[in-house]
Amino acid sequence: MSTNSTAGGSGQAARGAGRAARSAGRSAGEAAQSKPVRILGRIGLVAHGVVYLLIAYLAIRIAFGSSKGRSTDRNGALQTLAEQPGGKIVLWIVALGLFAFTIWQFAEAAVGWTWVRDQKKRLGKRIGSAAEAIVFGSVGVAAAKLATGGSGGGTAQNKTATAKVLAMPGGQVLVAVAGLAVIAVAAFLAYRGIAKKFTDDLDLSQASPAQRTAAQRLGQVGYLALGVAYGLVGVLIVVAAVRFDPNKATGLDAALKTLGAQPFGRFLLIVIGLGLAAFGVYRFLDARYRRS
Repeated sequence: MSTNSTAGGSGQAARGAGRAARSAGRSAGEAAQSKPVRILGRIGLVAHGVVYLLIAYLAIRIAFGSSKGRSTDRNGALQTLAEQPGGKIVLWIVALGLFAFTIWQFAEAAVGWTWVRDQKKRLGKRIGSAAEAIVFGSVGVAAAKLATGGSGGGTAQNKTATAKVLAMPGGQVLVAVAGLAVIAVAAFLAYRGIAKKFTDDLDLSQASPAQRTAAQRLGQVGYLALGVAYGLVGVLIVVAAVRFDPNKATGLDAALKTLGAQPFGRFLLIVIGLGLAAFGVYRFLDARYRRS
């Protein structure tokens, strides 16, 4: 009798703990999806757009031979912000917005996208939210580091990380697989643009016809340019693995400068730069019309 009572009590305690955990999870999800977090998250989307506008600006400067040693990537864009009047304050605002968007998207990955009825599509959306959270979080960390006087990362760290992996047993294979993974992600980004899949994330019901058209066209061009740019990054990573040369795997900066060194490279670099600028402007519309 006492054994049954003990078992029953244990079962009730376990069920109570489960209910408490689910309740805590819902509360955390609701907090992460609260209006203040969503507003700050939209600021994060704007900040992301500014970063890509600056990358586009730096890429076009390279096309005209005026890079002045500045890296044409996320770190170069953030350093450009840091050098402006009140740059550190701006960087903290950028970091705060990016972190808020990260929290928002992790919440979406956990409990969001309930309006999507198809289970497989909902799972895909949640995975996409988790991926966006990681990307935005990494940019936020870089912005915060620069705001505190540190380094936001960049080419040197890419070389060091690649060299360490290449030195491991099977390192060449690991680096090659990483490069192929980047190429696959780049292909997905290009497909997302061409097929206008990004519009699933937007609520354009309140937008004017001109705004709807702008969001669609800028998103198409921007995601396609993003896919091409990061496809080049993936190719360079694979080349680094094949040649056992970590200097080849140096990120977006090296990819764009390699492109600029090719025949018609200046023209191609300008085209990619304008495409990345289109993506930056699209992020502003994304901030305005992102589903929440």
